[in-house]
Amino acid sequence: MGEEDRVILHGMWASTYVKRVELALKIKGIPFEYVEEDLSNKSALLLKYNPVQKKVPVLVHNGKPICESLVILEYIDETWPSHGLQLLPKDPYERARVRFWAAYIQQLLESMAKLFNPDHKEAQEKALEEMYEKQRILEEGMREFFPEESPNVHPEKLGILDIMIVSTLGAFRAQEEVLGVKTLDPEKNPLLFSWVEALIQLPVVKEIIPPFEKLVSLLQFIKQNGIRF
Repeated sequence: MGEEDRVILHGMWASTYVKRVELALKIKGIPFEYVEEDLSNKSALLLKYNPVQKKVPVLVHNGKPICESLVILEYIDETWPSHGLQLLPKDPYERARVRFWAAYIQQLLESMAKLFNPDHKEAQEKALEEMYEKQRILEEGMREFFPEESPNVHPEKLGILDIMIVSTLGAFRAQEEVLGVKTLDPEKNPLLFSWVEALIQLPVVKEIIPPFEKLVSLLQFIKQNGIRF
């Protein structure tokens, strides 16, 4: 890939949103440079490339910035359609179905974030119920994609839903260590659990998963200091 196709990803090592983009680039086989951002002291480049939200991830391709992780995922797939795997189905209806559930997984992540910043015990219980209900609905919805009720994960067939689910729930053990509650219960959600477990065993996924102890320390800091996701 020549200089005219230079790709730079501005991110933060523990960000779920950044991990989505990082994994997509690796799955597609797109060479890229990674720039770690200090979100407590945002760089001039980050503020230049994303002046509206001032957040990561930002993908810079040929000097042009693209923001918002889901937007970036589709940009990657459309910009390099013959490079590596196709992340979205070609059929318009199937693409629409995948987009719907990708957006729903985003809603699940937002529900999970509430667990780290409850105002009181009742608020945490409500957030937990909300997360479990979203997982129940997601479990049922994914049976349309996995009719055998056992996800058959292949490195050469990964797509946006795989990226979304493993970036959201792949660190569930670190989340459970900090929260003291189940964030992915194999008894309640056997399909989601087996899907995530299969994904985190893939070498390409192992490359982007944050170190367990380092992530636990960060999540504890977030929880103890009431930092909003």
